[in-house]
Amino acid sequence: MNEKNWLAGEFEANRAHLGAVAFRMLGSRTEADDAVQEAWLRLGRSDAEAIDNVGGWLTTVVARICLDMLRSRKTRREDPFDPLAHEHVVDTSRTTDPEREVALADSVGLALLIVLERLVPAERIAFVLHDMFDLPFDDIAPIINRSSMATRQLASRARRRVQGRTDAPEADTSRKRQIVNAFLAASRLGDIGALLSILDPQVVFVPDVTAMRYGAESELYGAAAVADTFKGRAQGAQPALIDGEFGLVVVVGGRLHVVLLLTFDGEKIAGIDAVADPEYLGKLRYELI
Repeated sequence: MNEKNWLAGEFEANRAHLGAVAFRMLGSRTEADDAVQEAWLRLGRSDAEAIDNVGGWLTTVVARICLDMLRSRKTRREDPFDPLAHEHVVDTSRTTDPEREVALADSVGLALLIVLERLVPAERIAFVLHDMFDLPFDDIAPIINRSSMATRQLASRARRRVQGRTDAPEADTSRKRQIVNAFLAASRLGDIGALLSILDPQVVFVPDVTAMRYGAESELYGAAAVADTFKGRAQGAQPALIDGEFGLVVVVGGRLHVVLLLTFDGEKIAGIDAVADPEYLGKLRYELI
């Protein structure tokens, strides 16, 4: 069997699973089909010998395609939710148990898809891949360019919203805006006490490789270490909504230079991910606030 036929066979073996993943993320059969087709095209352009696990590679690619589509959807203010398609999409790639297939179909029912539409893109990706498809947070994190800890928190936050739980409430939009502004002011003034009051005691700071080349510290753990790092900094940062989430952006010459993606736990900042990778930044949607 030549390489092209082998890849086609691997793709067909994973098609149902990929379609289920894409539909759960996008809520639209048409867009899900487009995402799966794009994954096939990218597979054809890839170096097959460098792919250890074709199924895992395809799942990751589909997730990234869906993330880009969700971002684009927010920019266009579109809602392609397809309420009739949910009954027809079942992931049969991992089971031949009819009862489990029915249960899986129910898990993507109309009510769930409506709730998923309210999640920001990173939350939706983290929740769907982990809670519905059992992907480890370490595998999901690179897709959304977050640390594993931040990815876990995003999935947990999404889970609470999906389940309609009111325990462990997080700050509302107005309060988050205040927290971000307070963090920025404390950082610029070098006010360690104020920074410590805003940061969760177990806060984690994680920069990507590009951010570290720009001079960012390596991973830091704990409020004291993170506060000390941000003391007197963030002079050029501005508060913004980044893919619908609160964070900070540094814009140089009209282009994103670095973003700080913030993860909240209650009214504390529990995670800060510094992202400067140009390819990733080029896909982000942000709005200064």
